[in-house]
Amino acid sequence: MNKVCLLIGTNLGDKMLNLQNSLNMISAKLGRIKIASSVYETEAWGVTNQPSYYNLALEVETKFNPLEVLSITQKIENDLGRVRKERWGARIIDIDIIFFNHEIIELEYLIVPHPRLSERKFVLSPLFEIIPNYLHPILNVTITELHRICLDQLEAKKITSRISFNE
Repeated sequence: MNKVCLLIGTNLGDKMLNLQNSLNMISAKLGRIKIASSVYETEAWGVTNQPSYYNLALEVETKFNPLEVLSITQKIENDLGRVRKERWGARIIDIDIIFFNHEIIELEYLIVPHPRLSERKFVLSPLFEIIPNYLHPILNVTITELHRICLDQLEAKKITSRISFNE
């Protein structure tokens, strides 16, 4: 089985429901959710004139390879109503592949580990909660250390404890 770490974000509509629906679909279509972080709220990053985001991180056990995971997560986004208009724009749901086992993947449409995760507290805070000792396969430092040295000024504020998911 493969271990994939995902980050889910939403800033449109009923954000908690969007996260819950995405967890349910990931559990049904991708694999067993081993752990999910708390939900964190952060101001929008990149394009800032939009609502704040809710984010959470997941570790999922899956039989699928990285390209299949990408295809499945994009289908889940589409099924939940995602419309791709602009980079870093508002979205009903966003599912990013952060890590896949300890692999380094560099394709035109998939880069793993996620290339900007070390610059973003909204990624690092939920990761720190669920996989603090995970060693970044390129940077060779733990999530704890990346979280500690991150220069991102946007606070990732924990707003709920973990939401339920189908185990």
